Amino acid sequence: MKIKYDAVEHESGIIEPTHEIEIVCNSCGFDLDESELDADTCSDCGAPLNLRRSVSIQVTSVPLVGRTVE
Repeated sequence: MKIKYDAVEHESGIIEPTHEIEIVCNSCGFDLDESELDADTCSDCGAPLNLRRSVSIQVTSVPLVGRTVE
């Protein structure tokens, strides 16, 4: 299962970048859907369900650090 979150700029000025979370079976890598997350075993390999989560973050710009702009 992949869940994608769009970038959000909070009132404090903090920007939460666009990111995606992927949830799969840790034993076989099967892409689980939301209804399978509460199960005790993987519906593909039958192993006890242990989830693996991967997060991908999209960075669109990097602020200058330690440099002055003229």
